[in-house]
This record gives sequence, C-alpha cells and structure tokens, in this order.
Amino acid sequence: MRISVRNLESAKRLVSPLLEKYASFNPSPLSLKKLVEFGKIGTVDSFKDGSSRESYTFLQKELPVRLANIMKEISLLPENLLQMSSVNLVMSWYQQSFKELIEFENKLTVNQQIMENFTNTLINIRNRHSNVVETMAQGVIELRDSHGIDINAENRIQYFLDRFYMSRISIRMLINQHTLLFGKKEKNNDPRHIGCIDPNCNLSLVIQDAYENARFLCEQYYLAAPELIIRSKNSSLSESESDPIQIVYVPSHLYHMLFELFKNAMRAATELHIEEEQIPPLVVMIVKGQEDLSIKISDQGGGISRSKLDFVFQYMYSTAPQPARSDIASAPLAGYGYGLPLSRLYARYFQGDIVLNSYEGYGTDAIVYLKVLSNEANEMLPVYNTTASKVYHTDVPVNDWSSPWMTSHRSLCSGSKFRS
Repeated sequence: MRISVRNLESAKRLVSPLLEKYASFNPSPLSLKKLVEFGKIGTVDSFKDGSSRESYTFLQKELPVRLANIMKEISLLPENLLQMSSVNLVMSWYQQSFKELIEFENKLTVNQQIMENFTNTLINIRNRHSNVVETMAQGVIELRDSHGIDINAENRIQYFLDRFYMSRISIRMLINQHTLLFGKKEKNNDPRHIGCIDPNCNLSLVIQDAYENARFLCEQYYLAAPELIIRSKNSSLSESESDPIQIVYVPSHLYHMLFELFKNAMRAATELHIEEEQIPPLVVMIVKGQEDLSIKISDQGGGISRSKLDFVFQYMYSTAPQPARSDIASAPLAGYGYGLPLSRLYARYFQGDIVLNSYEGYGTDAIVYLKVLSNEANEMLPVYNTTASKVYHTDVPVNDWSSPWMTSHRSLCSGSKFRS
C-alpha cells in the first residue's frame, strides 16, 4: 500500500506526542488460556455483541501500545540503517497504522458501526504489514551492501530484529483472533478452532502436514527426500499413554516452526546421502510431560560444527548458498537465513523455545519446546524502557580471552543476553 507524502507528514505530526504517551505504557501479555476462554464467549451468539465490545475496548488501547513500544526502538537504530529506503517504508506503515488506531481513542459512544469499522481497520493494517519481514530484511541488505555492518551494528540489529519480529507476531495474533471471532467468516477457518487457536491441537497431524509440504519441496529440488518416522510418549498424568498427544496451541505457528526445521533436516540429509541407495529417515519424537511438550527432529545430515552452530540463529546467516533470482515459479529450499531465527521467535512467543544439538560428522537434533499448560503459555513481548534503549548504544566488550573462539562465543552470548 502506497502512502502519499502529504498523508505521511500529517501522520507524523499527529503521531509524535501520542507516540510518547503510548510508548510510556507496557504491553499487557495474554496467555493462551485467557485467549481461549474469551474466544469461547465470542462464539456464543447471545454474548457475541458484548464480547466483541470487550475485545474492541482492549485492542483499541493495547495495539497502539504495542506499536508505540516498537516504533520507539526503530528510532534508536543506527542512523545509516534508518536512511535505507526499505526501513523508511516500514516506518511509514507503522506510522499510518498507529494513526488509524488512535482515531478510535476518543469515540464517545461505541456502536455496531464503530466496531465494524474497527474490525475493517484491523484487516487493512494486517494487509498493509504483510510484507514487513521481507521489507525490513531488504533494508538490512541495503545497509550491508552500501555501508557494511560492523560487529557493534550487527549485535544491535540482531537485538532489534528479534524484538521487532516478536512484536509483529504478537500484533498479528491479536488482530487475527479478533477478526476471526468477530469479522466475516473465512472459508478456510476450522470450526473447531477458537479464532486461530486449536484447543485440541493434534501434534502428529501438524507434524505430518509440515513434513509432506517440506518433502514436496525437497523432491522438487533434489528428486529425492528422506522418509519420516514418528514416535511418541504421553507422560501426562491426566491422559492415557495411548491417547493422541494434544495441547492448546496455534497450529499455524507450530506448522511454521516444523516446516522450517524439516526443510533444513531434509536438505542436509539429502545432500549428504543423495548418491546412496537410501536416504536415512527423519525420526520425530513427541513427548508430553507435566510442564513441557517436546518435539525432537533427528536427521543424519552430517551435523554442524560448534564454530558454526552459534551463528544459525543470526539473521542473514545460512548454511545453504543463497539462490539466484529465477523466473521459475518454484520456491528454493533454503538460502536466505531468516527461517530459524523467526521459528525460534514463534516458539518463544508462548514461552517455548527451539534448541539445536548437533553432532558434526553425523547429524542434528532440533528440539521444539512448548508449554503443556495453557495458563503458563503467556505472550513474551518486548518492552521499551531505559534498559532496552541502552542496548542500542552499547558496544561489544573488548577481547579478553586468548582463544578467538572464546572471544567470539562471549560476544555472541552477550548478544543473546540482550535478546532474551
């Protein structure tokens, strides 16, 4: 969506004082349990009007707070990065969306028409921001190609992108939940879902779906793909071991993580064993405990050395060569480097994680951790404050180890500390 210069300038004038106001508030994280309980009320016709009003009341305050918090951090980015055209475009989207949301701030009366307008505004914002990930990534590439990126800038950009993309995940989650519950019914929405949440998300089905789609890409690219073996153990005290393993979760988030991990595992295993009679299968183990649900994907793709393992969650790092541009309508299997960092953010969003254990010369175990209890699956949200702002002005500590590996590892750990 293009925004005229005149509209953007008027938006900036309106946004500035209100941005400071909303950025002074902390976002209010929600748990999966709260989202499901509220959503259940929203699916009952007799309560639908009341619950849509409650959702409107919450979101017309909460969404500007989340936008304002991350917009303040955008302004702290290195000056050279802020001058990149792609970053300016992203900022214009955020300013316009913030302006549209705060127009609902002082509505004296809230009627059905206003709530419908609000829902339509949310849909427009979601559509406007659909290419934010790629556009911000392009801004970083523009900076790298025009000015280069030193270690200090790299750490600050890594810290920012983790927070920026996590903020985006949370905003889209709230928008999707509201529009699915109170907007026009979408054909593809599963009637068993509460908004975009499946209260009985069957892990094996999502795993199988992600595997099949990754396998399609792998076979298209290599003309071969490893088979899949799924094993499971249900250790939950309230369920039978033979029951299918289910939790309250967002299937699209889980699919995103698994699809990325399957792509990486398939590429590694296929490239290493392509000349052999059979490619070793991918083995998935699903374990449901009392607190954690763990999904381990094991491949025999040769593994990753420890010196490289630290980098796989860095944006713009990839173990695959970056594919050349092509007119062929087929998606390359790997090469751009945002898949793993974004997948880990999806896991961490509701207090989970993704961990890689690699054995160079053999293969890699990728483990997805999720919360079993929906009341413990709280949103993890970036908060703009003095501590966060200091990170953008803090340099990487000087080298104080004799080993280059230890120095590199310590620097990365410092960045990781800032990002968590």
